[in-house]
Amino acid sequence: MTTALTDTALRIDGVSRTFGAGAASVQALDNVSLDVRPGEFVCLLGASGCGKSTLLGLVAGLDLPSSGTVDTTGRRVGMMFQDSALLPWLTAGGNVEVPLKLRGIRKVERRERVDRLLAMVRLAGMADRRPHELSGGMRQRVSLARAFAQEADILCMDEPFGALDAMTRDLLHDELERIWRETGVTVIFVTHDVREAVRLGDRIVLLSSRPGRVAEIFDVDIDRPRRIDSTHVVALATTVTARLREEVGRHGH
Repeated sequence: MTTALTDTALRIDGVSRTFGAGAASVQALDNVSLDVRPGEFVCLLGASGCGKSTLLGLVAGLDLPSSGTVDTTGRRVGMMFQDSALLPWLTAGGNVEVPLKLRGIRKVERRERVDRLLAMVRLAGMADRRPHELSGGMRQRVSLARAFAQEADILCMDEPFGALDAMTRDLLHDELERIWRETGVTVIFVTHDVREAVRLGDRIVLLSSRPGRVAEIFDVDIDRPRRIDSTHVVALATTVTARLREEVGRHGH
């Protein structure tokens, strides 16, 4: 059943995206529809090349659909990429300050917000560190603080922890979940890691192999906080993985 518009943060309606033209064209997405509730954490999952990042880019306004509509219902959308993409000539604080400057926030207020955001990701006192002085996990924390500095209502996250080791990734799962619950932001999170999707998501949207279609939606009815190796997480991840293999196998044939 379709959610009422007043209860919808994001509405994707019949969206398709084709790149190129003629015989050389590639259809990345085909007739994708999805409603996301305010404050919901939705994970987009699928095999490589299934259109997850393409769909995320459409939500973030970085691209336009070939057909269909993406309606963010007037909400502000922010983006966080897999690579921390910190500007090396700026400090951690300076990187977090960039979106605040772009929005015309006064300098005194910017500094206050930067300190608050770095404290939120547990990097208080690190504002003057350069990116090369930080570990990979710390750089992603700065990137996370910068993403939240956008004060977006909908935060699009494109495999933000994919390049990190398992322990650092697990710690950042905890931090992201804590901040998400504190802020109430709506999160659209792309991942290829099934357990990560079950660990974080309220719902998992499984996309078929190219062209990407909604193959199945899984409700994650597991109490929070969750552990990535807990019995319930592993059990649901096993079910989702089996469905993912079915989609990959169908594409292969």
